[in-house]
Amino acid sequence: MDDTFRKLIEQREAETLSPYACLSVSTKGRERPIEPCPIRTDFVRDRDRIIHCKSFRRLKHKTQVFLSPVGDHYRTRLTHTLEVSQIARTISRGLRLNEDLTEAIAMGHDLGHTPFGHSGENVLNDLVPGGFEHNVQSLRVVEKLENDGMGLNLTFEVRDGILNHTSRGKPATLEGCVVSLADRIAYINHDIDDAERAGILSEDMLPDSCRRMIGASHGQRINNLIVNVLNESLDKPYIRMGEDMWREFNRLRDFLFENLYYNKAAKSEESKAEGVIRALFYHYLDNIDDMPAEFVKNAEADGYERVVADHIACMTDRYAIDDYKRLFVPKDWI
Repeated sequence: MDDTFRKLIEQREAETLSPYACLSVSTKGRERPIEPCPIRTDFVRDRDRIIHCKSFRRLKHKTQVFLSPVGDHYRTRLTHTLEVSQIARTISRGLRLNEDLTEAIAMGHDLGHTPFGHSGENVLNDLVPGGFEHNVQSLRVVEKLENDGMGLNLTFEVRDGILNHTSRGKPATLEGCVVSLADRIAYINHDIDDAERAGILSEDMLPDSCRRMIGASHGQRINNLIVNVLNESLDKPYIRMGEDMWREFNRLRDFLFENLYYNKAAKSEESKAEGVIRALFYHYLDNIDDMPAEFVKNAEADGYERVVADHIACMTDRYAIDDYKRLFVPKDWI
């Protein structure tokens, strides 16, 4: 097939994007070379590979903050991913960065998250030699675990952005920096929204200085944060908020840690969830062949603890609970 369409897109990128953007034709490539797509750039192709993989679909049944909430409007790991993508794309578009690369990174950044949110991650971090971090696991998913052990064979720039999306990371591209910041903007704001829905927080409980500078509603906060990032970062070789906005943003984040993330009502079931993860881990560590063959085949090379963590991290909340019941809860027999 003629590759004219892809080349037109690549030409348009060269003509319209910022000199600080990562052009599709400038990618450092894939671990395994493949034939170029006639209609899609490499970063669009990566986005499509992520969206169509099994790990992406499982995000819809993984906890964001609230475990097993009663109500259809609480965020899941999938809706969080979509909100990160929307915010990141808006910023990248405004800064004339590569929106396709930004979207691919955003869609893949949380593929390695465990069931039960960060409580599941913390348990595996305690149990696995060398620790467990969801960003590292997300990279492991796209490099090794997906596609029957072949991985998704993504470009370097997308893999780098996935690995480095946490606050400690240092992405190699500005698009990766955008996703890292958009991730924080998204979860701070949607966690407030969910906490209000649960009756744990209300707008008037938020710090006054944060409400004045960042905004007094969900929409105001997201809009003002995005505009601030755009004003501070336009035509610059970095992505950041203004100093005053950054100070208030971190004050708001600290407030949420004190009043939501460690709140007894929001976290009342976490000890049970941690017990489920721990019990499953020790069971499969002692019964390695009970796991699917796609994980068992990596045991000798990667270590038993690591492949057990792979299996558990791939579970959704409800799968982990059902598996726990199957293994440890007596069945009715009359």
